[in-house]
Amino acid sequence: MTRNTLTYTLGILLVLLLGAMVVGQFYGIPVGPSYVETDSMEPTLEPGDGFIAVPIAIAGPVQEGDVVTFDADQLHGGGLTTHRVVGETDEGYVTRGDANPFTDQEGDEPPVAEGQLKAKALQVNGEVVVIPNLGTAVMGVGSVVKSAQMQIAGVLGTSAVVGTQGLGYLIGAIAILAYAIDVFVFGNKKERPRSRSRDSGIDPRLIVGAFALLIVVAATAAMIGPAGTEQIGMVSAEFDSDQPTVVPQGESSELTYEFQNGGLLPVVSYFEAGSDRVQPNQQELYLERGGQEELTVTLSAPSETGYYPQYVTERRYLAILPIGMIRALYEFHPWAPLIVINGILGGSFYLLSMLLVGRGRVRDRSRDGGWRPRRALWRLYDFDR
Repeated sequence: MTRNTLTYTLGILLVLLLGAMVVGQFYGIPVGPSYVETDSMEPTLEPGDGFIAVPIAIAGPVQEGDVVTFDADQLHGGGLTTHRVVGETDEGYVTRGDANPFTDQEGDEPPVAEGQLKAKALQVNGEVVVIPNLGTAVMGVGSVVKSAQMQIAGVLGTSAVVGTQGLGYLIGAIAILAYAIDVFVFGNKKERPRSRSRDSGIDPRLIVGAFALLIVVAATAAMIGPAGTEQIGMVSAEFDSDQPTVVPQGESSELTYEFQNGGLLPVVSYFEAGSDRVQPNQQELYLERGGQEELTVTLSAPSETGYYPQYVTERRYLAILPIGMIRALYEFHPWAPLIVINGILGGSFYLLSMLLVGRGRVRDRSRDGGWRPRRALWRLYDFDR
């Protein structure tokens, strides 16, 4: 392996790693490196320490002793929390921070249902794999980036550059600016005579591959973004109520949800019960472009009164394959349709583009090897067959 190949490989891995972290934070699903901010997991994880978050769909069943990240209902005002599983009840998992003298459920947090689980910390020989000070570095960089975003927003007079989506806009703008400077400023310098070697120029596979990756990212966002886990706050009461989420103790009630498809392609949605006392009456829904369908779920109240949060998980897929094939892939593994659909979209675009473009490098045809912006783009470049 050459030095350039190794450098490019490491760069691609770094981009994918950072991309996974950004996407995971955007959709609330920890992916890859994550970190803790409090001391509740000492001495296993100190504040600012990192760990490898493996999504539950990949990590498999949760067992006592596992360190999990879940969407808390009450802890720290709600949100992602990383604690250890120390038991299991009929209502869900019992969790506790290693440094805490009591369980979360001895406080205000209800038992953690399957639908609340997001990721499991990678463990080797029963020990969590720790990345020291990862969170400290990430929080430091994040603080600088957030400050820069606010300053840019003040200069431009718009909030579009703030937040995760705004960061994407800024990165894209910086990339375009860097390319423009490279082409129009440094491209005119006669650093070397024009080489006739076929190894000079830009490999079109990189360009096509980048666009294929963008298609995959967009398709993934279209499938993951509108889906996810929905919390239903059910109350087991001693009385009848017109509210479908207030259910007389020991009885059942039905609640209807409306789902819409605002995308450009039809989609297929599958629904899973994320807790024991809720059951979707229909597992599969097909939504045409711009269409909407209703889903009814049955809530079953326990004999004891109280508040019982329930969870329903939706998994959405672009319907570019026959419904029966998507269903078979889903039954094999919920991530299987996502991988196959992305492979078809990205792979088809890449192969078709390479057939049209060819495998030769994109080369500058000017005599001095520099960029001449007054000439038409189609005359500046050609593709060696």
